[in-house]
Amino acid sequence: MGSPIKGYRVRGVTALSAVCVAGFVLAACEGSGYEPGEPQMDAHPAPDEDRSGGIFGSQGLLLFNTEVEKAGVEGGGGIGVNSFLWRASLDTISFMPVNSADPFGGVIITDWHASPETPGERFKLNVYILGRALRADGVRVAVFRQVQDGNGWRDAAVAAKTDTRIEDAILTKARQLRRETLNQ
Repeated sequence: MGSPIKGYRVRGVTALSAVCVAGFVLAACEGSGYEPGEPQMDAHPAPDEDRSGGIFGSQGLLLFNTEVEKAGVEGGGGIGVNSFLWRASLDTISFMPVNSADPFGGVIITDWHASPETPGERFKLNVYILGRALRADGVRVAVFRQVQDGNGWRDAAVAAKTDTRIEDAILTKARQLRRETLNQ
């Protein structure tokens, strides 16, 4: 005759397996403290929590928090990298059009820029700020160069130490910004 309990299949899973899974799911929900119809609230709300404002609170998004910088914490409030290096990078490459800038990741990518003096040559920069400390190794620059020929633009070699010179200019400007902030 066969077994008194037969495994009925429900889309490839036995009915017994489906009942066991449902039991485990329901058991996991038990003891959460949630009662239907009651509003959910934080167990420990912060006493100074500002619930007004917007997504960034009442002060908005802080990019350059000079009070924090004056107190000796380099890097600023609302960005993920050193704010002096960030501002110095933007100031140093301000003659080039910026394609994208990510203050949280510390990446600035420019668009191609051709100087009026040399219209058959153009440059592009990628600036990487590598941390929250104002250090000599805290910024890296990648320089790309193209020259124009009869078929359009082609990649060309960049003069030696061009990237290092731009990095040095950014570091010099960052140190100047830091001195100005500390003297205020």
